[in-house]
Formats: sequence, C-alpha cells, structure tokens
Amino acid sequence: MRALNPDQLLAFRRVVELGSFSAAAKRLSLTQPAVSQQIRQLEERLGLRLIERVGRRAMPTTAGSELLIHARNIDCAMEAAVEAMDEQARGVMGRVRIGCGSTALIYLLPPLLRDLKRRFPTLEITVSTGNTVEMLQQIEANLIDLGLVTLPPKASSVGRAFAVTPLLEEEFVAVESGEGTRCLPVKTTPAALAALPLVLDEPNSQSWHVLEDWFRRGGQRVKPAMMLGSVEAIKEVVCAGLGCGILPRSAVTGNGGKMSGGARRSGAPLRFRSLTPPLYRRLGLVMRRDKVLHRGLRETVKVLMRLQRPAK
Repeated sequence: MRALNPDQLLAFRRVVELGSFSAAAKRLSLTQPAVSQQIRQLEERLGLRLIERVGRRAMPTTAGSELLIHARNIDCAMEAAVEAMDEQARGVMGRVRIGCGSTALIYLLPPLLRDLKRRFPTLEITVSTGNTVEMLQQIEANLIDLGLVTLPPKASSVGRAFAVTPLLEEEFVAVESGEGTRCLPVKTTPAALAALPLVLDEPNSQSWHVLEDWFRRGGQRVKPAMMLGSVEAIKEVVCAGLGCGILPRSAVTGNGGKMSGGARRSGAPLRFRSLTPPLYRRLGLVMRRDKVLHRGLRETVKVLMRLQRPAK
C-alpha cells in the first residue's frame, strides 16, 4: 500500500470533527467537491468506507473511528516535526516538561538542570511534583514529557504504553533527632522500628508502598504516628524530637554526599542508620513509547541518564 496522503487524512479529520463536508471545506479553505474527492480517494486507497451520513451529520464508520485515532497521532507527529524545524531555524531548543517526586526535585535534579540550562539557555524547562501514579497519568495524557519516579517492584507493571529506563537504587535510612537521647537501635529492623513513633510519607506514594512491604516482610504492620506529604516536613518534625523517620539517603546526605553521621535543617542535626535488612527504592525515567523527541528533550534525557548507576 502506498503511503497515506496527509492532506487526505486532514480532510478526513475535519469532516469527522465538524460533522459536515461543507464545514470542513470552509475550515480548510477548499471547495466542498475538493474535500469530497479527497475522502473518496482515501477510501479507495484503503478499500473501506470511512464516513457515512446519519441524518444530516457526517459520522465515521467503525473503520473510520479506528483511522481517526491514527490520523490524530500522525498529525501530532507532523506538527512536532514542523515545530522542531522551526525551532532549529530560530535557534530555540523548545520546551521540556518534567514530573518527579519532591525528593528528586530537591536533592537530585538541581545540578543536572543547572548544567542543562548553562549549555542550552533557550531551553524552557518546567517541573511539576507528584507521586508515581499521578506522574504516569500525566505522561499518558501528554501533560508532561517525562517522569523521574519511584518505580513499582517490576518496571513492566507501569504498562506497555510506557518506556521505562531504570536509573538508580537509592537507600532508605532511619533518621532521628541529633539532640537528646538516642532512640534508634543499633539494628533498625522492622520490629524495632515498629515499636517507635514513626513519621512517614503519605500513604498514596510509591515510597510508602515500598516501606509498607518492607515492614510486612519483617512480620510487622506499620502504624505511623504521623504521615506527611513532604520530605522536608518529615525532617522538621523529626528534628523537633517528635518521632523517627525513614527517608531516602539523599534527603539526609544530599546528592552524592558521604555518610557523615548527620545533616542539618534549620540548624537542627539529624542522626541516621541504614535499615536491617537494607532497603532501596528504584528510580526510573518514564516516557510514552510514541513520544517524539525534539532536540531539547533528547538533551534532557541525556543529562538525566547521568543518574544511572548499577543496581544493588
């Protein structure tokens, strides 16, 4: 079969969306016979009836409804190609929309984004935060271009529509206030931590599910004293001596920081220990498989791939 004619596909889309050959012709600045001919040629090429009249309205047949999905995708891809070429001509890198969790935004992304903006000043970068489920929904709806998210136990479970690239495994640590008597035991097992007042992440986050599973495997059912939706809020509450927390190591030591025995927030110290048994969360880069990568998005992906480290 010869390649589909994009003008014919556009005429088909307009007829279906407007429900009228005459309205489509007006929108396309063509005559009605010209639009009718394009539809007829498209139907002849495919050997299928694509449009039928229901009353006074032009409606897609079953085959037409199926073709409409692909026609819209083709149109989006062509628009992206034209936009990319226009940006190249104007020296503009385009826009990249990133979704991530608050921990990644605070402790992992800043140096990478700073380097990206230094090398590509015209690249427009927007970042939104949320949990894994929210990010996947926004990626699927094309509201964001890519997500840096905590992966489910198996990357394949996020769905066949997504391309998933595991980047790193980040250790969880138990934290307590550095002021006053030590509360954390030498061995921070699920049983030992379950007996303490815990301040943990909110229950709809992927990190919460990872922690909950860790406690369950240790024969414990975790009952937090507080559940907060902000890593910084958890640190502040722990620093105030109101409980112990379990946080990604980067939230305590900073990006790539060494285990120094403590970290400070608002002047208050934190002490922390690795969990027993050790626990890691998996961070990955997620995009739609059919995502068209313009230059700015390609460069952003390259920069984020610097986070990639061998799995533990």
